[in-house]
Amino acid sequence: MAHSSCSQTNTGSMAMVKHTWLHLPSLAQRPNLVWLSPSSRAALVQPTKQAFIWYLIFFFCLDTSRPDLDDFGSGSHVHLSLWENDQNVFMGSSKDNFHGMSKTGEQFLAGVYHHLPSILAFTAPHPNSYDRIQPDTWSGAYLCWGKENREAPLRTACPPGVPLDLVSNFEIKSFDGCANPHLGLAAIVAAGIDGLRRHLKLPEPIESNPSDHSSKLKRLPQNLQESVESLSADKVLHELIGDKLVTTAIAIRKAEINHFAKNPGALKDLIDRY
Repeated sequence: MAHSSCSQTNTGSMAMVKHTWLHLPSLAQRPNLVWLSPSSRAALVQPTKQAFIWYLIFFFCLDTSRPDLDDFGSGSHVHLSLWENDQNVFMGSSKDNFHGMSKTGEQFLAGVYHHLPSILAFTAPHPNSYDRIQPDTWSGAYLCWGKENREAPLRTACPPGVPLDLVSNFEIKSFDGCANPHLGLAAIVAAGIDGLRRHLKLPEPIESNPSDHSSKLKRLPQNLQESVESLSADKVLHELIGDKLVTTAIAIRKAEINHFAKNPGALKDLIDRY
């Protein structure tokens, strides 16, 4: 396995980074460890500056959601909880408990649930993002939520140390490395705020594979165009995030859609280039 150690110092406005090489060629010999194009794998055979660039990008910063359609994708799942006065107010109690959540927690998560198709325009912002968000891939393809249900896009979690009848946080699976984390989190928080101010409620959780309930569940956007259309019609996110920012994001997404529609090999070119 490849290793690298880095030390960083700041001198004025310039950041100086030093790198140490260890066993980098071994990465090129392990095709299942990380997805690499033939050109980048060849570059890794020699410990050169070019090889180090490939190493950084593909081993540490593989943002592409699903570069190989014959394999599972790469996601950036997000976990959130709500805190007030050093207390987790997302978690339920003996007096305030909806499937382990407090009333506040339920309302916040209900807002995220309600706006999730629009949120995807921020958290799954690339056409390739939707190659990952497929049934039976732990990425959340149907609009639902569930307690410890890893196939649901929204999963409430009960980690060690938390009573089994409670949950301490929730996870959003429909988030990938192509997303701007600031905008993605802003969209999630804005949706949660809407849930709080409108006192939204969650439907009952899905406790098994959502694919088994596909006739009753709504499919989340299956491509970037669908999530952009949802965001375009979402007046609440326009209001809470800011109309100018949302309008700009939509314009960028549409440009991405057009570019990849006109250039079938654009994804491969993007990976090979960087």
